[in-house]
Amino acid sequence: MTVVAVIDSGGGNIGSVRYALERLGARSMLTADPAMIASADRVILPGVGAAAPAMARLRELDLVATIRRLQQPLLGICLGMQLLYESSEEGEVECLGLLPGRITRLPTGPGVRVPHMGWNLLQKHESALGERLLAGIGERDQAYFVHSYAAPVTADTLASAGYGARFTAVAGRGRCFGAQFHPERSAAVGSRLLANFLALEA
Repeated sequence: MTVVAVIDSGGGNIGSVRYALERLGARSMLTADPAMIASADRVILPGVGAAAPAMARLRELDLVATIRRLQQPLLGICLGMQLLYESSEEGEVECLGLLPGRITRLPTGPGVRVPHMGWNLLQKHESALGERLLAGIGERDQAYFVHSYAAPVTADTLASAGYGARFTAVAGRGRCFGAQFHPERSAAVGSRLLANFLALEA
């Protein structure tokens, strides 16, 4: 059975993330213990809220170096994905730096209100990593988003979505992955992404 360390980042979505993992046959443990995180088969960094307090909590728990050194697959969800990047405009904070780029606020405009809340189409980008993480997810599939800030579209973008402008919906580099949407609230699409993550080679 795959053991998944869910980092106790204080996010309100942690319970539903753990339930989604357990439905897929994985054993999840909510932890802030560096040794338990380092020894798990997979690691998930969830997050709801703002970047600066979230990074402050990771520093307070002395987890920044632990996360940066992980050798097993890591998945950041929502704010957790944003924390994988170098910095965030939200609170002008330095983040984990596992993915290059800066998180910025979504643009507003006629009919475009921030936060972006609701279902949105995923557009897959050609990538070997994306083929594995997004296997079984189609071009017309949608996922559920709740966010005000987002990552730019870069070479690490595995899938993007549009809301005022295009942004990274799923990212990946090496063993580090991120989903801006909430897999635990995205029905079959979210379940498939989590199942694919659990099946990735360590």
